[in-house]
Amino acid sequence: MSSKWPPAPASEVAPERGSTLYVLLASVVAATSGLLFGFDIAVINGAILFLRQQFGLSEVETEVAASSLLIGCVFGAAFAGALSDRFGRRRVLVVCALLFALSAVGAALPRNMTEFVAARFAGGLAIGMASLLAPLYIAEVSPARIRGRLVSLNQMAIVTGILLAYLVNWLLSYLGPESWRWMFASAAIPSLAFFAALFFVPESPRWLTEQGREEEALEVLARVNGRAQALRELAQIKEVVAEETGSLGELFQPGFRRALAIAVALAVLQQITGINTVLFYGSVIFREQVGGHSETSAIGANVIIGLINFAATIVALWLIDRSGRRRLLMVSSGVMALCQFALGAAFLIEPRPFVLILAIMLACVAAFAVGLGPGVWVLLAEIFPTRIRGRAMSIATVSLWVACVALTMTFLSLVSAITITGAFWLYGAMCVITYMVVWLATPETKGKTLEEIERLWRRAALREKGTR
Repeated sequence: MSSKWPPAPASEVAPERGSTLYVLLASVVAATSGLLFGFDIAVINGAILFLRQQFGLSEVETEVAASSLLIGCVFGAAFAGALSDRFGRRRVLVVCALLFALSAVGAALPRNMTEFVAARFAGGLAIGMASLLAPLYIAEVSPARIRGRLVSLNQMAIVTGILLAYLVNWLLSYLGPESWRWMFASAAIPSLAFFAALFFVPESPRWLTEQGREEEALEVLARVNGRAQALRELAQIKEVVAEETGSLGELFQPGFRRALAIAVALAVLQQITGINTVLFYGSVIFREQVGGHSETSAIGANVIIGLINFAATIVALWLIDRSGRRRLLMVSSGVMALCQFALGAAFLIEPRPFVLILAIMLACVAAFAVGLGPGVWVLLAEIFPTRIRGRAMSIATVSLWVACVALTMTFLSLVSAITITGAFWLYGAMCVITYMVVWLATPETKGKTLEEIERLWRRAALREKGTR
């Protein structure tokens, strides 16, 4: 599978200026996995109401049905890094596309819950791999000046997929009890389109350099930044690669272990702030906790949440390379804390006020979408050494999905144990902890090349050794 897109020697490609369109198109194709990621994650929100009726699911069985995809995500993320370091970012994304298509068909045709869980697990493998590889690939292709915006494009695709899932669920809900099958099946077409588009994008120039394929790497870099800048960047990449051992143990050396600790902490906290309770169980919350709503109207309320999520992510694309990652993360987690505490309080009011609860949920989703949503993925794609970036991101991404599984598999049980008010107040406390981690420990990476960020950690390691 050639990395040329379209085929052309580097000497014939934009000698002075790079092509923003070139890198944008490559990023859009990679981010299509994010759209499928978002769709598959969110489609359960509406389908779960009909699944519970079809198979007579208890609360625990409902949590298993919602979480089966996420368990697959853990395993997909665990293996994606090592696979991408060995075979390349693009080849593994091709496998993701096939798994997305197979899962869509399999989840639409189960005769029992075992078959449904197996199909969703396969989709989870695809999401786990794509959640790591799409931002990683985009970060490694993109120039520093717009890298944050382009990596955030993946988050834009995710929220677009979430919105599409909510819209499709709402429209198909009018078909009645069997509508859930069509909800899952509808993801097959974009999955196949993603598969086809991947044959027209380049491989990561940083991965090509590590494999000794420097001419191909130079060609991609020249198309992105122009030939003169490409030569400088290739030399910089080679210098950094030459300094690295390529061992995963390097992550636990002074300096880099701090990067790993920050990445894992942010990945876990992004999930246990509770945002996915709204994204996965929104229709159940409106149907059973607020009351007085049909399946269709409960699913329809999620469309409004999806629209706000989408609009706020557009704001994030504009802000991420202007305001910086750190400031957005602090504002986001701070506002989310206030919203989660307010949401818990709103559920104490009787009768429970639908408009107020929806309004607070919208504010919370907007705060997440502006900061924690895209910001954490951008940081995960930026802060690790090139040679082991894939495997290092696997550790952080696996941590994220384990936290997501824990959240999703405990929400309904937590509500039963400590009430829905107690659950949202607990998530509010997690938002406060997130704010403190960002404020006290997280560096700003805005405007720095990946190699400059790596050198920051190397200097931190030297300082840490010097204080001993």
